[in-house]
Amino acid sequence: MTITFLGSGTSQGVPVIACGCEVCTSVDVYDKRLRSSILIESEDKTVVIDSGPDFRYQMLRANVQHLDAIVYTHEHKDHIAGMDDIRAFNFKQQEPMNIYADTRVQAALIREFPYVFDEYKYPGTPQVKIHSIGAEAFDIGSIHFIPIEVMHYKLPVLGFRINDFTYITDAKTISEAEKQKIKGSKILVINALQKQTHISHFTLDEAIAFAKEMGTEKTYFTHISHRLGKHQDIAAELPEGIELAYDGLKLAI
Repeated sequence: MTITFLGSGTSQGVPVIACGCEVCTSVDVYDKRLRSSILIESEDKTVVIDSGPDFRYQMLRANVQHLDAIVYTHEHKDHIAGMDDIRAFNFKQQEPMNIYADTRVQAALIREFPYVFDEYKYPGTPQVKIHSIGAEAFDIGSIHFIPIEVMHYKLPVLGFRINDFTYITDAKTISEAEKQKIKGSKILVINALQKQTHISHFTLDEAIAFAKEMGTEKTYFTHISHRLGKHQDIAAELPEGIELAYDGLKLAI
């Protein structure tokens, strides 16, 4: 199984519009971050976690020719806004896109994309098949997902464990019960927004402490803001076994 980071940035992406900071003006490709999303490719299925505003470009950049499903972590726009662009896959594959989401995310999709769910649909409207998910594990082909609930301030968000790989994008607090689902993972992906305190995201120090607590062999930080600093500078500060993710990074699971 292969994991590709389609995006490793926070809600505004990096560079941020109209920002002249050293990160946003950096020419280093590692400082160019689309909104957070990953591509999972197994022997029998190709799945994306989250379809943010950059979904179309991410599919083009990664040359994704077939997509079986989208799994959603939560309903914020930087994670759902690109769903309309599944139309290309509908046309090529001649079938609805499988959407895996909890009831709250489903309500947000109906609110944000009402034309997708209308009784009388306009020609060319995206076609979806909704699968409800919650606390129970589920399978997409050979890919086994174990949901992990984390708190994004007061909003529950789903992370997922897939074999020895755990992916979490928007955490500020995680209960002891949910931590038990993570322990034993060999690879952990967790959000590290910035160095300064934030109400709904791990800071860099909090993410480092969490990675050490979980004891994973390798940890990658994602959902990174321009306020964190330049990739090269922050990478030099990180403890052994912890790295910054970047757009295009591939992991073999």
